[in-house]
Amino acid sequence: MLRLLRVLREAGVGTPRSRLFAARPYGLLKPTALGKIPGRFQLHQEALPHLPVPPLQQTLDRYLLALQPIISEEELNHTQELVAEFCKPGGVGERLQKGLERRAKKTENWLSDWWLKTAYLEYRLPVVVHSSPGVVLPKQDFLDRQGQLRFAAKLIEGILDFKTMIDNETLPVEYLGGKPLCMNQYYQILSSCRIPGPKRDSIVNYAKGKKQSRHITVVHNFQFFELDVYNSDGSPLTTDQLFIQLEKIWNTSLQTNKEPIGILTTNHRNSWAKAYNNLLKDKTNKESVRAIEKSICTVCLDAPMPRVSDDIYKSRVAAQMLHGGGSRWNSGNRWFDKTLQFIIAEDGSCGLVYEHAPSEGPPIVALLDHIVEYTKKPELVRSPMSPLPMPKKLRFNITPEIKTDIEKAKQNLNIMVEDLDVKVMVFHQFGKAFPKSENISPDAFIQLALQLAYYRMYGHACATYESASLRMFRLGRTDTIRSTSVQSLKFVQSMDSPDKSDQEKADLLRRAAQAHREYTDMAIRGNAIDRHLLGLKLQAIEDLVSMPELFMDTAYAVAMHFNLSTSQVPAKTDCVMCFGPVVPDGYGICYNPMDEHINFAISAFNSCADTNAAQMAHYLEKALLDMRILLQSTPKSKL
Repeated sequence: MLRLLRVLREAGVGTPRSRLFAARPYGLLKPTALGKIPGRFQLHQEALPHLPVPPLQQTLDRYLLALQPIISEEELNHTQELVAEFCKPGGVGERLQKGLERRAKKTENWLSDWWLKTAYLEYRLPVVVHSSPGVVLPKQDFLDRQGQLRFAAKLIEGILDFKTMIDNETLPVEYLGGKPLCMNQYYQILSSCRIPGPKRDSIVNYAKGKKQSRHITVVHNFQFFELDVYNSDGSPLTTDQLFIQLEKIWNTSLQTNKEPIGILTTNHRNSWAKAYNNLLKDKTNKESVRAIEKSICTVCLDAPMPRVSDDIYKSRVAAQMLHGGGSRWNSGNRWFDKTLQFIIAEDGSCGLVYEHAPSEGPPIVALLDHIVEYTKKPELVRSPMSPLPMPKKLRFNITPEIKTDIEKAKQNLNIMVEDLDVKVMVFHQFGKAFPKSENISPDAFIQLALQLAYYRMYGHACATYESASLRMFRLGRTDTIRSTSVQSLKFVQSMDSPDKSDQEKADLLRRAAQAHREYTDMAIRGNAIDRHLLGLKLQAIEDLVSMPELFMDTAYAVAMHFNLSTSQVPAKTDCVMCFGPVVPDGYGICYNPMDEHINFAISAFNSCADTNAAQMAHYLEKALLDMRILLQSTPKSKL
């Protein structure tokens, strides 16, 4: 196991966001019928194609091409020799490829189980910052506590409305380029939870059994409550009823709990697994933990954040969504293993943090879009006020050993919180409408701006990860769009060169955008290189053959060290997703392109002297503006 983890770490696999959202927005189609359609989901899933195993030679050729802009000529020559050796007829590459093809015939998806284990469940760093993304929603204007609780009640009602579509299998099927997408991730995000294990975690999903979850968990002042959200006749509670129940919770948890049990979920996974086993020895604790794990989702009623100036407010909220601000603030008001945690603070800041293993960003954002729209609806019915039972407070018996575990987790978390630098930038000068008007993909345009910003800061290109959705295939997760290309390097090198005319620069920009577009299309059709190379490597481990030289090569380590880990997560709501970097000297950059502006969240680690989120934001803004000026000052060429 250790060998496997080491090998995967070298491959960059363990960086959990070898990462995970979709490359393009999805058009939603309305369902054709309402009410329960038994087996509709299964029929839809079975009609989807299986993920292909790309041809070996194709992947190796494209791998060498991807290395060109990021390694020296000498290193490239060495890797070319290794590739030639690897794919000799009858050689190790061919054997591993055949093994993958056999696996593809026997399984629903040759990659999905491997990916879940290697990218998430065997990854041992804390889920906080290193794996779980956050989403910053538009600030709410609460006049008082009642405003906060009423909004929370309406939000819960929106979640239950979405859950009804999942339960009835009437969720609209999403399409990309006219092709239906796998909807499986939607069925994994409610009533599910990650469970820590000594070497590998697991996921439990209570949405599937006969006895479905009827409650959510509400956390206030570090205290957990089980709130039943359905009436005895099976109908969901209304906003009015939920508001009354939330008021009861608030009024019985006015004092902050001295022992924030939720802090334990922020720790290193091995430490948390030990503490978890220790915690569950007590019957009361076990019942309380199970209630959290089985709940539909968690709603965190947060205390206000420390006051900050308007210009850094959004960045502070992003940090709150990712980690809660540390042990003195709201980090104890979480159970980070829970798949979905909705956060509503007294000061109107709100959003969500989600445990990444069950799902990528787009299904989460589609759920959020639905809920945000739902909160704006007028309340049509006043519900009959029959008295409801008191929500159940979840009790914990804190032994001296558990207290020590909590203290250690607090210290480790606070170090993490201090180390994370997050900058949210709303780029107001233009949105996706501008690149579209130039017949350039907005995603390609933004990715090239990131390449230009990085090149201007550091004087060289780096391995760049952008997630591409594989949901055209059954149980598809993601592959990597490698945004750094031979064409992108030529463009960024030309941009500040006095030897090139503006027309030449603009042509290079358009060629680079076209190359990005082609790589994206290739990736979403299952023909990118990263997951195939990973599959070959894991096949070698499974076959117990010695690790091929190709994967021990310096160039492979460079290719898997993603200094830029990026993701486009488009939403209708004016929000932005955020996540931590995947390498110590890198950036995590997520963006949501709206028509007239673009929301960016940029993260870096303070412990790295070479990275700075605010500086990256500055260079990115300049790159976007310079690229617009360039295109506007040159006629469109017929590339």
